[in-house]
Amino acid sequence: MTDPSALLQRITLEPEINHGQPTVRGLRYPVRVILELLASGMTPEEILADYPDLGPEDIQACLLYAAKLSEVGTVLRVA
Repeated sequence: MTDPSALLQRITLEPEINHGQPTVRGLRYPVRVILELLASGMTPEEILADYPDLGPEDIQACLLYAAKLSEVGTVLRVA
């Protein structure tokens, strides 16, 4: 298992890239898009085949980032 802090370092927040949205290693792949692809039913292997710049650790990092965001104190209904 990859070190969680090392995984989270793969998620970057840079104002000049994607308007400051969290991205994977500054590659202009928003974390949100990777999570939406997973939620749509795509497997990590399918995502990696479609986005060869990404690695398995990048998908793990997106999932860990989402898990950390769910630790906020207040949860609002979105649907």
